[in-house]
Amino acid sequence: MKRVAIVGLGKMGLLHASLLSVLPEVELVAICEQGALIRRFGRKVLGGSKMVGRVAELSGLGLDAIFVTTPPSSHFGVVEAILSANLAPNIFVEKPLAASGAESEELCRLIEKQASGTNMVGYNRRFAVTFGKAKEILDEGSLGDVHSFQAHAYSSDFLGATSSSNARSRGSVLRDLGCHAVDLAMWFFGALQLETVEAGAMVEKGSVDSVSFRAATRDGLAGEFKNSWCMANYRLPEIGLTASGSKGIMRVNDDDVELKLKTGNEHLWRRHDLNDDAAFFLGGTDYFREDEAFVRALMNGSGVEPSFRSAVAVDQLVDQVEERARGHGR
Repeated sequence: MKRVAIVGLGKMGLLHASLLSVLPEVELVAICEQGALIRRFGRKVLGGSKMVGRVAELSGLGLDAIFVTTPPSSHFGVVEAILSANLAPNIFVEKPLAASGAESEELCRLIEKQASGTNMVGYNRRFAVTFGKAKEILDEGSLGDVHSFQAHAYSSDFLGATSSSNARSRGSVLRDLGCHAVDLAMWFFGALQLETVEAGAMVEKGSVDSVSFRAATRDGLAGEFKNSWCMANYRLPEIGLTASGSKGIMRVNDDDVELKLKTGNEHLWRRHDLNDDAAFFLGGTDYFREDEAFVRALMNGSGVEPSFRSAVAVDQLVDQVEERARGHGR
């Protein structure tokens, strides 16, 4: 049985608290939340867990792992406090790892100083059955030599917005949503180097709300990314990717995978065709599989992906894109 705590009882904190509560290998020992009103709510719905207001109050609880589900701007301070006080050897952080590539690199350096410990960042799309099937297709070589890909991250969250105040609290479209597409592309194809930033749009100066850019692998595989949270007709956020190779084309998003080969053969897999089930459904089956994978790694004393090190590469590329996008916006 692994003793686990959560820092932050917002939407993602509640999600992970619920999922961890049904895993037989886990005891949800404590929850840290600054807001007194939210702590009162937490005591009612998660009465078996100790509720505290400060990270330091998690000391002495014999924790095996801590989930950090606070806003991204606070990730660095929270994780640094956990590590400096040796509150738990294993840490899960909701994406993105931190608010900048420099902060992510420092957190990675700090956690790698430990002799042991499992760390993970919550890029849940890696645990979605459609993207898992796409990875399988690529690894099997069904597309032949892949020469290009296009990825997108779209939502309607700020469609028609005239102020970036709400958007700014979530960072930017890349830090909040587009990072999923970047992480998937790196998972599929390897490290990426930024080439050009083609467009950037801001509701107000400082909040990157729409941006397109090109990046490539060291082997010359060319990728194009389009990101916007001001897109019409996207009631739910969508991450998608199309890969083109010598043998055909593959398209994947949150709901299905389509493979069209030059031989004329075509295949379409919907989520329900890919055993998209979980022992407990809340917020999407991929979240359950993600938490299950982290807990399994704790039980086995092994590593798990996506790790802090993998997330650093995502944050660093996002930094580069945003710096150039803001330059275009001046």
